[in-house]
Amino acid sequence: MEAFANIVDAIDGFVWGWAMIVLLLGTHLYMTIRTKFIQRKIGTAIKLSFSREDKDAEGDVSQFGALTTALAATIGTGNIVGVATGLLAGGPGAIFWMWITGVFGIATKYAETLISVKYRVKDANGEMLGGAMYALERGFKNKSLGKVLAVAFAIFAFVASFGIGASVQSNALAGVVTSYLPIESGTSEMTWANVFIGAILMVLVGIVIMGGIRSITRVTEKLVPIMALLYAAGCLVIIGMNWQYVGEAISMIVVYAFTGKAAFGGAVGSGIMLALQYGFKRGLFSNESGLGSAPLVAANATTKNPARQALVSMTGTFWDTVVICAITGITLVSTMLAHPDIQTDILDGKITAAAQLTTTAFSAIPVLGPIVLSVGMVLFTYSTMLGWAQYGNRAVTYLFGVKGIRPYQVFFLLFVLWGTIGGGDLVWNISDITNALMAVPNCIALIGLAAVISRATDHYVYGGHLNEEDTTEIPVVTAKE
Repeated sequence: MEAFANIVDAIDGFVWGWAMIVLLLGTHLYMTIRTKFIQRKIGTAIKLSFSREDKDAEGDVSQFGALTTALAATIGTGNIVGVATGLLAGGPGAIFWMWITGVFGIATKYAETLISVKYRVKDANGEMLGGAMYALERGFKNKSLGKVLAVAFAIFAFVASFGIGASVQSNALAGVVTSYLPIESGTSEMTWANVFIGAILMVLVGIVIMGGIRSITRVTEKLVPIMALLYAAGCLVIIGMNWQYVGEAISMIVVYAFTGKAAFGGAVGSGIMLALQYGFKRGLFSNESGLGSAPLVAANATTKNPARQALVSMTGTFWDTVVICAITGITLVSTMLAHPDIQTDILDGKITAAAQLTTTAFSAIPVLGPIVLSVGMVLFTYSTMLGWAQYGNRAVTYLFGVKGIRPYQVFFLLFVLWGTIGGGDLVWNISDITNALMAVPNCIALIGLAAVISRATDHYVYGGHLNEEDTTEIPVVTAKE
């Protein structure tokens, strides 16, 4: 297992080299230019996300339902443990680069959703199917290349769901919960505690995902707004308690993004490359812009035209990274400044994992800290599993048809259990690799269909036709038996 973990770690380092950073940042910048800085429409997008959609428009769930399902998948451990992972390995500067991925990633999330809705199809039962695989298959002039890339994306999404959607979530939750238990790590009692946590998660997730997209949406519409507001409010209270360190924390986050020295006396990562690498890795893990995941459920939305849902979906990146990850980063850094003993524990090797850092930092705030972390982790983890189970569902349907859905759901639940007893670093590294592999065909789709995205944006957003209904017939595909 150790040899396998070393191989995975080496692959992760290679995949997340400069080539991936250039691809993601380049796509974010390119989409920002081609959409004429669509980020400036964030106010309109937020307003649309809470508006009622025309009942005559085609779709399976509401605009808000599709958004909350996507947010359920994106607002998760990446916002808590993921930020801590970036801080521990890449230093405070990694948080700055996470934030940058959010700002420019808004345009990418808009673009990938637009082509997902534009090229969506219906199955025999009238349910919408969409995502990068359909955009590649239907939108590319070179049909052979489009099909190959479409299959590759679906395979990567299928595999990624077991990591980012199941194992990573349960692993992070188990790490936080067991840290509060009076049980020594590595003992049989700890193993059984992890198994018990995994079993409970399997039941709670299974009850909802077996009901499909409408069942998941009903839960996420109620759960996501509550959990995000509660977590953000708790973090803001902690930031308020650390108010004298907030200015220094923000300064460190910005300055260390462009310097090569270690922070906190060498306690956390050093080097611009590490800050960039972990900032982008955790940024993508957090908001999934460029990954092509959110469009898998955005295609189910009831919407008049592709641009409307694209605007709604891009608010997900804004809330997830521009707001929540930033709040988490400032909370962690200001708490470390306020409590130097945390820095000492890292230097002494008492804190070696992100979950430990997160738990220690939040526990430094009496009563409120542990409550905010525990409740946030439980709700974020659960909701992320629901969202990613649906993403995997869409990938499996494309690859194997409806017959593959139930076996997939069973395996997904087994990976939820495995995550609670598996190695943390190994789980995170595998998830990083599959994230990157998903991003490659998705970014190719965006670049190849940039002209389509630009024309639709000019017409609907800047041409004043957001209320215009797209009457293009949505084709019906014969599902695999």
